Order: sequence, then structure tokens, then C-alpha cells
Amino acid sequence: MPEPLELVFRSDVTAQLVKHSADDAHVLWSARVSTQGEQSLDQIGADPARSKGLINYLVRDRHGSPFEATSMTFFISAPIFVFREFMRHRAGWSYNESSGRYRELEPVFYIPSSRRKLVQVGKAGAYRFETGTQAQHSIMVREMRDAYERAYAAYQAMLAEGIAREVARSVLPVGLYSSAYATCNARSLMHFLGLRTTHPDAATPSFPQREIEMVAEQMEGEWARLMPLTHAAFNANGRVAP
Repeated sequence: MPEPLELVFRSDVTAQLVKHSADDAHVLWSARVSTQGEQSLDQIGADPARSKGLINYLVRDRHGSPFEATSMTFFISAPIFVFREFMRHRAGWSYNESSGRYRELEPVFYIPSSRRKLVQVGKAGAYRFETGTQAQHSIMVREMRDAYERAYAAYQAMLAEGIAREVARSVLPVGLYSSAYATCNARSLMHFLGLRTTHPDAATPSFPQREIEMVAEQMEGEWARLMPLTHAAFNANGRVAP
């Protein structure tokens, strides 16, 4: 039997922009065909003041289709439970995730950092999270590590006996890290951010799980750099997707 692999424990997530066709000019190019017909992207980029007003109008009055003329692909590394939340977002998104049927899954597992609030106070729909005690954090770390070690040992034991990867993976928990390419457009990303981040400019409060919010914050940072006018209009109009 091969030597057991050493487990890796992480408390971070990553979202790396790997490909894009997304800037404010693409939105204007798409929008202005309604009134001016075909134009080149070079023509569109020559009028930033007018561009700012038009983009704000499109977001404010919910004219969303021009924002679909963009594309961004992110490479995301996060626990499996984060991807299960991701895939609630279907319109304007596509995903390709690492497969436990075709490759042996690596022993990388999520343990929240000491900054992660642990205790839920209140009932569903009316609750808040509190930090918790050092004792609670220690218990969490101990129990998670123990569960992960036992689960991965069972996974490896089955693989060593020739059991198919797609069967053996059943014992692995949702704290296992996975990776995926996630592709979206600016409109679908705005909808995602409206639900998966907390922000003082939001017209409707949202209460996302912290781990998916950590991913969303990184994605928003990349998008804001690519499309600063659209990002500013999104914030100025209550962070509601058009």
C-alpha cells in the first residue's frame, strides 16, 4: 500500500481572472446600436463623459442586455460547499469543475481562520453571527482535522483496493478543496455580487456565507479594474443588477 499523503489545511480561497473580453466600451458599443447602428469600439472609447452618463442610465433604468456583451473567466479554488452555492447562479454563468471521477482528489481541506465568526444566534431569517470563544475555535479545528484525516484515509484505502474513484470519493466531505473555471458576463456578475456580498451601498441587504463572500470580493476587485464606469454605476444605484 502506498504511503498516505500528508493533508494540507487552508483557510483562504482564491479567484484569479484568467481571461476576459470586458470593458466599459463593450457595453456602450452594444447599447448604441439601438440608436446609432454599427460603430467601432475605437469610436466608442472617445467620449468618456458621455459614456459615464449612459452607463449610469442603463444601470439605473434596468436596461441590462448591453452588459451581456462582456465575458470574464475566473479560476477559483475553494471548498466544495462554496461551489454548491455558486451553482445556484445559472443565468449567464458556465462552469467547468475538477472531476473526482477522472482524477485522484488531493488532500486539501478547509479550516476557518480564527477571524471567522462561528456562532449563529437567532432563528433562520433573523439571525446574526458572533465570534465565539477560543475553546469553540479549538474544538472546531480538532474535530475538522480528525474528520478530514479519517475520511481521506478511507478514500485512499478504497483506491488501493481497486475501487473506482467515482465510488471512493463518496466518503469525502464538502470541506475538500475543488477548483473550477467560472465564466460570466457583467450583468450576471452584478446579480451574483448583489446576493453574495455585504456592502453599505446595497439597497437590499444580503447575508451571504462568509466563504463565498471571500470569493465574491476578489472577483469584484478584478471586475472593478476592468470596468470602472460600470462598477461605479452599480454602487451608485444600490448594487442592483440591471
